[in-house]
Amino acid sequence: MLNGADRVISGDTMKSPLLETRPLGFPWVTADPFLFCVHHDDAYPAGNEHLGPAASLAGRHIGQDFEGKDGWRMYHGDVVPGFPGHPHRGFETVTLVRKGLIDHSDSLGATARFGHGDVQWLTAGAGVVHSEMFPLLETGKPNPTELFQIWLNLPAEDKLAPPHFSMLWSQHIPHVPFTDEAGRRTEVTVAAGQLEGRRAPPPPPRSWASRPDTDVAIWTIRLEPGATWTLPPAANPRANRTLYFFDGDALKVADHLLRQHQALVVRSDAALRLEAVGGACELLMLQGRPIGEPVVQYGPFVMNTRTEIQQAFSDYQRTRFGGWPWKSEDPVHPRDEGRFARHADGRIERP
Repeated sequence: MLNGADRVISGDTMKSPLLETRPLGFPWVTADPFLFCVHHDDAYPAGNEHLGPAASLAGRHIGQDFEGKDGWRMYHGDVVPGFPGHPHRGFETVTLVRKGLIDHSDSLGATARFGHGDVQWLTAGAGVVHSEMFPLLETGKPNPTELFQIWLNLPAEDKLAPPHFSMLWSQHIPHVPFTDEAGRRTEVTVAAGQLEGRRAPPPPPRSWASRPDTDVAIWTIRLEPGATWTLPPAANPRANRTLYFFDGDALKVADHLLRQHQALVVRSDAALRLEAVGGACELLMLQGRPIGEPVVQYGPFVMNTRTEIQQAFSDYQRTRFGGWPWKSEDPVHPRDEGRFARHADGRIERP
């Protein structure tokens, strides 16, 4: 369940499929096996010759710009928005890009440009340094950028697995349509797990999601105005399941009407009826069997003990997790480069 949830649904929670609600913050609260989830939604203006915003940066805390002035953020970037090189160990990042593009570079020599519905799944494992920059390619019009970044934990036996990333290109990600009795449509995008016999592309081999009994699912759900859809029970009744209602006027969940965007802890062993009230509604679902191990986190390192955290710092200071083969901490690709991925072994993918 969500720690410190603001409200527990009244009544017999053993019967109600909705267990807890909490207003969305930044980041969103998650439950085991997930560690972190953030929704970046930035209305970037037209780009300049450096792939940054063609707008004044005055009044921003450059290097730590999270305030959302004018509807967008530079984050840790000073020319191009995004997150220059930073380390991770002991978990995975799953990045779902709904709008815009990300330029990835890492300490293993791998690099990529992905977006417009693509997903990158990175097992940090024993340690990797990577940068995630948001190039603004369009010079004559705005560059809206929207993505989810999700941190998925690794069990102790896999925390020092070799780093590895997989590209889940948009054309291979299932979009499963449903139509209710009134002809209104719901579409579920399956970035992890399966629905109606449609399975997401495989995650990295040492991922918690790669195990057949963990029932990890990462879905986005969009209901047209007035649409109803019933979320089926999880395959594993032990799975934690959280829905994040992040867009729309109001959502009816079973018998509860929600007029604010909230995180919803729901029973995973029960079907759940959803209804978009007013306009269209969108949700993110995170589901998975909990790992159930101690979690000790310090910044970008997530291990099981304080001693392992200290070792992570020592290893990073000594090895820089492979060093940094790029000319800057915030590399971006040329404006005319398409979507691609070049892996550490030199293999190149293009969608």
